[in-house]
Amino acid sequence: MKRLQGRRAVVTGGAQGIGRAIAERLAAEGATVAVIDREQAAAAAVFGDADGHIGLGCDVSDSASVDAAMAEVAHRLGGIDILVCNAGIGRGPDDGSEQMYAGAAERAAQTARGEAPTAHPDQSIHMSDAGWLAVMGVNINGAFYCCRAALRDMVARNAAGSIVLIASTSAASGEGPIHYVTSKAAIVGLARGLAREVASRNIRVNAVHPGPTDTPIMANVPDSVRADLARAVPLGRMAQPEEVAAAVAFLASDDASFVTGSVVAANGGSYFC
Repeated sequence: MKRLQGRRAVVTGGAQGIGRAIAERLAAEGATVAVIDREQAAAAAVFGDADGHIGLGCDVSDSASVDAAMAEVAHRLGGIDILVCNAGIGRGPDDGSEQMYAGAAERAAQTARGEAPTAHPDQSIHMSDAGWLAVMGVNINGAFYCCRAALRDMVARNAAGSIVLIASTSAASGEGPIHYVTSKAAIVGLARGLAREVASRNIRVNAVHPGPTDTPIMANVPDSVRADLARAVPLGRMAQPEEVAAAVAFLASDDASFVTGSVVAANGGSYFC
């Protein structure tokens, strides 16, 4: 028997990268999966019409869009048993990322030349309101909107469930763009707070801290920074999305029946939680 046979799962940001790997792993474990992504065509392309899986377009930063998508999932699949909040972004408009990466690179170059460094990896002073709000809107507001909608379905059916939130090792280490770090730290708080709130309903809530992972979001990171990230991991490489998906599948399954409010680090030892 597959671990998730008969379960109905929702994976946000499921059209590529870690999200797609999670959707495919949950399906391989027997779940019927609803892939939610900003681009409906990309979401639908993950499974096509195979085995009852569905793909829906949704802007997770818009609560009305989330409510509509989750209502359609519940109607078409008959309910939601598993929610994986994976949708996330690392950049926003005029968010100071370019200045931060340029400052960090120049500071490293100055140090390598034996100079007293005068460059700084400043981001916050260059951050626009729109840049801050764009990342927070997707990463933490979106996660809350999705959790709220899934919990409403679970509670209405008096059903047990599992929610897994994708955080980041950056939430523990503090490394990375300031809005991304802040949003992922908030994800851990959301997981722990919800875990206490809904434990009496037999709904478990956990988080996963991926380390540097070879995904499309890394395309926004300079090559030199990518190389430094990989070298800094004790296992000597970035993760593959499937390795993060394996941790999510465990938390979603009954193998983790006594695990809630926890953060599982799938990061190659780059930070110990």
